[in-house]
Amino acid sequence: MMETRLPKVLIVIVDINDNAPEFAQRLYEVQVPENAPIGSLVVTVSATDLDAGTHGELSYSFFQYSNQIIQAFEINSITGEIRLKKVLDFEEIQSYHVEVEASDGGGLSEKCTVAIEVMDINDNAPELTMSLLISDIPENSPETVVAVFGISDPDSGNNGKIMCSIQDNLPFLLKPTVENFYTLLTEGALDRERRADYNITITVTDLGTPRLKTEHSITVRVSDVNDNAPAFTQTSYTLFVRENNSPALHIGSVSATDRDSGTNAQVTYSLLPPQDPHPPLASLVSINADNGHLFALRSLDYEALQAFEFRVGVTDRGSPALSSEALVRVLVLDANDNSPFVLYPLHNGSAPCTELVPRAAEPGYLVTKVVAVDGDSGQNAWLSFQLLKATEPGLFGVWAHNGEVRTARLLSERDAAKHRLVVLVKDNGEPPRSATATLHVLLVDGFSQPYLPLPEAAPAQAQADSLTVYLVVALASVSSLFLFSVLLFVAVRLCRRSRAASVGRHLVDVSGTGTLSQNYQYEVYVVGGSPQVRSLRLAWPTW
Repeated sequence: MMETRLPKVLIVIVDINDNAPEFAQRLYEVQVPENAPIGSLVVTVSATDLDAGTHGELSYSFFQYSNQIIQAFEINSITGEIRLKKVLDFEEIQSYHVEVEASDGGGLSEKCTVAIEVMDINDNAPELTMSLLISDIPENSPETVVAVFGISDPDSGNNGKIMCSIQDNLPFLLKPTVENFYTLLTEGALDRERRADYNITITVTDLGTPRLKTEHSITVRVSDVNDNAPAFTQTSYTLFVRENNSPALHIGSVSATDRDSGTNAQVTYSLLPPQDPHPPLASLVSINADNGHLFALRSLDYEALQAFEFRVGVTDRGSPALSSEALVRVLVLDANDNSPFVLYPLHNGSAPCTELVPRAAEPGYLVTKVVAVDGDSGQNAWLSFQLLKATEPGLFGVWAHNGEVRTARLLSERDAAKHRLVVLVKDNGEPPRSATATLHVLLVDGFSQPYLPLPEAAPAQAQADSLTVYLVVALASVSSLFLFSVLLFVAVRLCRRSRAASVGRHLVDVSGTGTLSQNYQYEVYVVGGSPQVRSLRLAWPTW
């Protein structure tokens, strides 16, 4: 029997593209920090296809993408990896929605959504926008608005929370107004004289990590108001001027300052009206209104005016003007412009006074005293005396400090009866000034002899005859002449007293000092405002 062989039939099932790709997730949600570098992997999408061959080969691409997406991301068509093409900026775009399509080789496709959230980081410093700024603030104005500004931060969360501050220990404060707006104003009245300007730094800081801050500096100048009166450098000034000065002489200056500035600090000087119009101030001094220099308008005389004082004022040019004052005292210094004036013996052209000296006088016997004064003061009025000329040198001497004329030795019969002495009176000024006084001295044997004036104008022969008669009579009758001289002496004293009573006189008793003590008197009267000495008499002791 024959075997029957059946044929083997191989049936190959040919795949058709009847399965579409299928994503593992329909929605991918990812977060990407905004500081992620370019090329960073964002996410990998994955899909499968049950078909085989080319029908199961998948490729990935963006579907209906925008320019923002194509500029920010790229996708690997084989692996499905989505990577960054640029650095993301949260402040620009906070999130992206990307449609990804997976396509197989047969034309079937499937889509998924990728939601990309950009995570914020603190990469933006706060911002400050100045709306109003007043750079010049007048002093003494409390709570004055200096600036108005707003602050912001584009970051989010704590990164976008901000706070604002200025330096401590400044007379300013920040006051919030509406949201994220502040006003900078003065805390109290400012004083330009203490501080003329302020540098204020406004610091805005966020609360991110790390914290970022922005600083804004402004300069506030304090403008001046006239709130300070000018002040003299001294409350009183003392100036010294030597007499006989030239007119318009600069004798000194006063100075004042004003703590204000500009025209408020410009000052003007003036003389204030005196309370006592004597002496008239306008005739004595003047002041330069711009610099305070003082000038003497006329020559000053120490003997007429030793000192005077006045007040000076200073006024600023502010509005309203402020002023102050100071006292100026001017002391006139003495110059040696007065020569000594001899009070006794007189120089009135009349018959000179003759001093009687007994021949029995001891050395140091007080003959008379030269009296002089000096109109100057101080050492210019210190007087010294010296014997300039004498008929017989060595017979008489003059005490240098008090002008007393005394005998220097014992008298003898050989000494002449008449003597003429010239006494020099000199002051202690520089240069010294001097005057002279002429004395006539008559030597007598006793005080029974009468007082005989010796006029120089009389002829020499007449004087000789009178002396001869006098000596003869004295020798003839000492006792009778003594009585006569006593009567004559009393009559002369009474006559002089009557004359002195008509013009007024001053009698001064001075006790002499020296080897022998003598008493003497001199009479002073006033004629035409000048002191004069009428006579000087010795009060003889009783021996």
